[in-house]
Amino acid sequence: MEALLAALPFRERITGVGLDSAEVGHPPSTFVDVFGRARAEGFRCVAHAGEEGPASYIWEALDLLKVARVDHGIRCLDDPALVARLRDQQIPLTVCPLSNVRLAVVDRIEHHRLREMIDAGLLVTVNSDDPAYFGGYVDDNYQLLRDGLGLDDRQLVRLAENSFRAAFLAPEERDWYLAELAVFSAGLV
Repeated sequence: MEALLAALPFRERITGVGLDSAEVGHPPSTFVDVFGRARAEGFRCVAHAGEEGPASYIWEALDLLKVARVDHGIRCLDDPALVARLRDQQIPLTVCPLSNVRLAVVDRIEHHRLREMIDAGLLVTVNSDDPAYFGGYVDDNYQLLRDGLGLDDRQLVRLAENSFRAAFLAPEERDWYLAELAVFSAGLV
């Protein structure tokens, strides 16, 4: 709450409020008051949930913190009802494959469940997570998925499209980026 209150004088520069860092022992339910205040102040909310922590943390982030987007969320696959909700509501999941491997959440990229998330119809995006710490930017994550999971151009373009759908952009700005991506990818897929 102290960090949120300190940020309020700079609200015009802030789009959203997020919950991040180590999940285990820090469930989203601990932060209900902070996120309630953030929403009351007009901020969009996101939360790190379901990477190291269980699928129940994703439920808490959605139901208690009322987040618009879930950072990571890979443990959603442990709960079919949660997968159905995420798919039906098209709640974005910002997956960071490189950091998932580096944190040993997934032992090897070949065992990452991203393909399963895509096949389930989830709104999955590919992101970097603290690039200086984990050693890779967004393009490194895409390359890792191509090399380690064998994702093809069509799947990679879909992940890129999802990133614009999940971004906090005005509709006309989102449409412009999607059109640019369509032009770029026309020769790929």
